[in-house]
Amino acid sequence: MLYSLLRKFLFLLDAEKAHYFTMDVLKVICKLPFAKQIIRKIFCPPDSPVTLCGLQFKNPVGLAAGFDKNAKYLDELSLLGFGFIEIGTVTPLPQSGNLKPRLFRLPKDQALINRMGFNNDGVEKVADRVKIFKEKNRSKTIIGGNIGKNKITPNENAWKDYETCFLKIAPATDYVVVNVSSPNTPGLRDLQQKEELKKILAHLIFLNKEKKYFKPIFLKIAPDLNQNDLDDILNLAIEIKLDGLIINNTTISREHCKTKREKIDKIGAGGLSGKPLLDRSNDLIKYVSDKTNQKIPIIGSGGIITAGDAIKKINQGSVLIQIFTGFIYQGPSLISKINKKFREM
Repeated sequence: MLYSLLRKFLFLLDAEKAHYFTMDVLKVICKLPFAKQIIRKIFCPPDSPVTLCGLQFKNPVGLAAGFDKNAKYLDELSLLGFGFIEIGTVTPLPQSGNLKPRLFRLPKDQALINRMGFNNDGVEKVADRVKIFKEKNRSKTIIGGNIGKNKITPNENAWKDYETCFLKIAPATDYVVVNVSSPNTPGLRDLQQKEELKKILAHLIFLNKEKKYFKPIFLKIAPDLNQNDLDDILNLAIEIKLDGLIINNTTISREHCKTKREKIDKIGAGGLSGKPLLDRSNDLIKYVSDKTNQKIPIIGSGGIITAGDAIKKINQGSVLIQIFTGFIYQGPSLISKINKKFREM
């Protein structure tokens, strides 16, 4: 009830401004005496441990990349009950991203459209913030690092950007996610082609072993892949023994939206997240789980607005789940609701 009232106010603001306003207010609140203890007591559920790739997650509910791109709010977010938080997407060089406005709400659909464009402070600064959090904080919250390429980097040199990011972020985080599926960096999704993707992933796996990081490496895929490209990715994942897949990123499709088409067209380009993506995401999870005989662990992401939505993803084959848009529409209570449902399974 309290969050629904707060949301009415926040939704009067520009979506991106509302995001940073909310997190900055939470940061101030957390500096008050006993505030952290109170917030943790209210929102943190009993542990429901899940093990994946040698990592023990205190519960299966994660925060997807994009919410805390620069790892500025890890301390505050870890109080809300997440089992893991994924920072990024980070790039080798800082970049400002696309022109504003670039984040839009579709309330009728409980959805968002974003064309942020990998705006971030650069991998070095972000990695340092994660290290500081890890050193000062005894939280059992797992931290993942989502990596991408700079907009100015041509695709033939993309592997170098991923190498740079990996070498910086892997020592600081618990796992690493390769993002080649955002629709908001021109040409990025072309890197999902088998040979381009193999060049990037095989090199990172080599670096992982050579540097003895042994950090799980996941790949985040688009929901808009055609069947042949999807099957190529699955074959490659098995061939190189990829640690897992995150299914999935935002979509360029506008199907299943209740919002008037004129409003959507006026917003323009960007990746759609939220409720309209749920069925496509679940179908992908089921297909990948069946096609690979559950050989590739799956983190399910896309369209989770209710606890029931999350459990569907688990039932379709996900080991863990991530939320983003649902967190914005439903607030922190969504985390505890999902965990409660999970414990009842």
